[in-house]
Amino acid sequence: MEELIKDNYDIAAPRASAMIESLRAFGYNLQTAIADLIDNSITAKARNIWLNFCWDGANSYISIRDDGHGMTEAQLISAMRPGSQNPLEQRDANDLGRFGLGLKTASFSQCRRLTVASRSEKHEVAIRRWDLDYVNQVDEWRLLRTAAEGSVQRLSDLEAMPHGTIVLWECLDRVVGEAETDDQKAQDDFLETIEAVENHQAMVFHRFLEKRNCLRIWINHHPVKAWNPFLLDAEATQFLPLEILNFKDEIVRIQPYILPHHSKINSDTYNKAAGLRGWNDHQGFYVYRNERLLVAGDWLNLGYSKDEHCKLARIQIDLPNSMDSDWNVDIKKSRARPPVQLKIDLKRIAKLTRNRSTEIYRHRGKIIKRENSDKYIFPWNKKLRNGRVFYSINQEHPLAREVLNLPENYQPAIRALLRLIEETVPVQQIWIDNSTEPDKQLQPFDSTPTEEVIEVMFQIYSSLRKSGMTQEEARNRILTVDPFQNFESLVKTLSDHLIGRN
Repeated sequence: MEELIKDNYDIAAPRASAMIESLRAFGYNLQTAIADLIDNSITAKARNIWLNFCWDGANSYISIRDDGHGMTEAQLISAMRPGSQNPLEQRDANDLGRFGLGLKTASFSQCRRLTVASRSEKHEVAIRRWDLDYVNQVDEWRLLRTAAEGSVQRLSDLEAMPHGTIVLWECLDRVVGEAETDDQKAQDDFLETIEAVENHQAMVFHRFLEKRNCLRIWINHHPVKAWNPFLLDAEATQFLPLEILNFKDEIVRIQPYILPHHSKINSDTYNKAAGLRGWNDHQGFYVYRNERLLVAGDWLNLGYSKDEHCKLARIQIDLPNSMDSDWNVDIKKSRARPPVQLKIDLKRIAKLTRNRSTEIYRHRGKIIKRENSDKYIFPWNKKLRNGRVFYSINQEHPLAREVLNLPENYQPAIRALLRLIEETVPVQQIWIDNSTEPDKQLQPFDSTPTEEVIEVMFQIYSSLRKSGMTQEEARNRILTVDPFQNFESLVKTLSDHLIGRN
């Protein structure tokens, strides 16, 4: 670097009054602003976070308290400094911050008075305050060392804690303005914002809330319950194959899901799964960084639009925080865009997941028909083993049951074959082939001689007859089985007189 001659430069420090007002314009809403503060609490190893919303017209306030490790006075001063962290510096792998601006920009976006009280182990409580009106008056970056008059009581909960932090928002001009205490509409709006905040945190931090003894968030003493967008507990949720993408010696994990059609889940589950914005708007990619949700349902500018047939498609992406810059993660941590090098793979995964969602959506009538068929049995079962999906042959299927009733001396070979088939289903290869060349995949019994189709159907028919069904019942049952609903004329030819031929 060229050596600078003495006095060959000017210090162009920003005006405090102008800059501090500009820091209010980063585009936060109340939900994203509070989420940014919760990030700090999680980074501080908090186990409990208490949000308190107190209505009193223009004197209303919001506080966020945690039991994390807290800060010393010197650490608090640093944390209150705008731009306290260089986004290019290497961070702890679990750090949820990036720019060193979140505490300030998130708070200033909602209030004109920010007070933070913090205590670390074996230290006294330290307090610092930004008052935007005061900074405008003196036009200097004066960080005040005390709480405002009348605000000390709002920080008193920290006195009984060995460590922790309280962030206090007062003068909530962006939340309540100059509302009177008895303004019922303003109060109702305030209460609605509390619900919106709860729903947002339930979604953004659902992974933390789902873990045992990891994190609990309370809003006015009521616990926040996690909202998982992937309906992992629903039996009909489809786990498509996990994909691992490598980028700059780091790993991006992508797990696509197809959520159940509404006919496969109860109405309460279906309505809850719709999320904050409804089924259509919640389709797409869900981008997580360090298990914290950044983007909730977006096709990431890959050329796809949100439409009705794809509303069951939700795809989970997991990033390390070292990729923040590559994914253009913004200060609010509510937007991310993939690097060009990953777009081809992401578009391929999106296409396949969308196609599968469309297939489920368009064939809902067929699915309902199957479910309504009395005691319908599928040849394959989806199961979980150690949290991973695998597929097993349903031994209650008529053909499987028939084979397993063969003489005992055949059983070891039969069971070994069935187990080998189960363990080697080429799910990954099927996924890849269907995504790269979907038009080249044969449909069931496509170009198969009629005699071979009849032979397979007859074996099922014979098994059903042995189970006690009448001829008509057996034929009707076969018509509910994929793909034999497409061979109705052949199914009608099935009768007992064919048994002698076999």
